[in-house]
Amino acid sequence: MKTNPGRFFEDYRIGEVIAHAVPRTVSGGERALYHALYPARGALYSSDAFAQACGLPQSPVDDLIAFHTVFGKTVPDISLNAVANLGYAEGRWLAPVYPGDTLRAQSEVIGLKENSNGASGNVYVRTAGLNQHGVTVLDYVRWVMVRKRSPDAPAPDPVVPALAKVVAPADLVVPQGLTFEGYDFALAGEPHRWGDYAVGEQIDHVDGVTIEEAEHMIATRLWQNTAKVHFDATFRPDGRRLIYGGHVISLARALSFNGLANAQMIVALNGGAHANPCFAGDTVKAWSEVLDKAETAAPGIGAIRLRLVATKQGAEPFALRGEAGKYLPEVLLDLDYWALMPL
Repeated sequence: MKTNPGRFFEDYRIGEVIAHAVPRTVSGGERALYHALYPARGALYSSDAFAQACGLPQSPVDDLIAFHTVFGKTVPDISLNAVANLGYAEGRWLAPVYPGDTLRAQSEVIGLKENSNGASGNVYVRTAGLNQHGVTVLDYVRWVMVRKRSPDAPAPDPVVPALAKVVAPADLVVPQGLTFEGYDFALAGEPHRWGDYAVGEQIDHVDGVTIEEAEHMIATRLWQNTAKVHFDATFRPDGRRLIYGGHVISLARALSFNGLANAQMIVALNGGAHANPCFAGDTVKAWSEVLDKAETAAPGIGAIRLRLVATKQGAEPFALRGEAGKYLPEVLLDLDYWALMPL
């Protein structure tokens, strides 16, 4: 058999290391398509001149381009037969990715737990994205619900990894040479700096975008994400194609420009949950909450920890969970990350 049906839950083993195919060289083309798909306007990722004024050799590709590219490499081996991608933890961006860099990915299986229904199980992997020099540019943990090939297959001993709830500020990596001492707030689009934000502050990003099926299909193919639930309308009982969670992440992050234009580089992903499914026709809005702040050793640079919440039509601003503690049905994404911001 030459075709690949994808892995099922019973095919994974604790400690297994998977080298993912196929390496990919990123270019300005990915940036152009990314900015066409999302209202992304971060100055550091839009202008070589702005990036050079901040001490970088040129404008890197958006952090989420690197994330989606590496994530997409893992899909054929990790989540081709997924029911849903469930969450993230311990993510760090360790080096910028520039046009011309070639990215590859590898993952280690660090946890397995069969679900009570016996039809699926959760697979935990730690994934690293490496460039052509063998330098790790990002790593993260994610867990995904994967179908079983046979409900009668014996369940493995459950292993659920202990994961840090937050990446410690001391472990955040500021790119070499980056400085915000001469940061141009007028060109960046907003005057608000690190000191203007208070822990506990909530920001309604105001704008909304209705997701179209065609845009989602372009995005998912762009990142070479082959998960069947995103393409095959017969794969779900309701006959609907599930919107790729990374599409919602990028859309919400781009919407957060209105109010957080100077939260430039994402340097850590503390945690995240795709709270409810998203489908074509949903209108996505976003709000943020400032969870923490920290200084860095780099000139003029502070770190800000943000909760980014994406919602769909019918949601009330800043509403997250119901009385039972569960996510409200209008909440699509709950993401916790660190970003770098000028002091």
